[in-house]
Amino acid sequence: MRECFQKRACTLSRRKVLSGAAALFAASAITSVEGRGAHAQQSNAIAPSEALDRLMQGNARYAANEATAKDFSPSAAAQSETRGPIGVILGCADDPVPPEILFDQEPGALFVVRNAGNVVTDTVLASLEYAVQYQNVSLIIVLGHSNCRAIGMAFQAVRERKELEGHLPELVKAIEPAVLAAHAKHPRDFLGVTIEENVRLAGKNLIKAEPILSNALAAKKIAVSGGIHDIASGAIKLI
Repeated sequence: MRECFQKRACTLSRRKVLSGAAALFAASAITSVEGRGAHAQQSNAIAPSEALDRLMQGNARYAANEATAKDFSPSAAAQSETRGPIGVILGCADDPVPPEILFDQEPGALFVVRNAGNVVTDTVLASLEYAVQYQNVSLIIVLGHSNCRAIGMAFQAVRERKELEGHLPELVKAIEPAVLAAHAKHPRDFLGVTIEENVRLAGKNLIKAEPILSNALAAKKIAVSGGIHDIASGAIKLI
């Protein structure tokens, strides 16, 4: 009986130790996260217009082949955690140039979300809301690019009424309104106009996204912009 009681007491003691350790770890983790978030809010709090100007100046340097050397080593990346991003880029996974290079920015200066066709899905929207609410970002840029193959695939599928496999129909459905908007303009460069309309469509979806983005926009805490990266020249045209 005594042996049984001792085993039970030992088990309970271990549980208390483990429970206490878990609580201590959770508390320290929360404190660490909150501390980093507060620091980021202090160091990256700039107006949307200033953020846009800084990024466009960086793109001008890249397009002129005058980009400054950047340190993307582990130590530099670790230091970037204390600064926080100045802008969000919703870009296309098809674009061959990473946004950090395209805008000539240090590691951690951009909060980057990329998918095929730079479309706004629920998870993408949640990521952007997180960047605005918890990373204190004041600017969102929806960034398309020239000769986008993802947009071209969707355009062809819509035109040919082609049924695709897997989850590709969801991507086509997201881009289809841009295809139809471009068709209504009867352009010579159908693909180019569709790419622009797709950026505008994503921007409109973000502007009306409630409640986080719409409230931040109404309070003028953030701005939403759109642009097209011309791969041949490297320049970004705002639209």
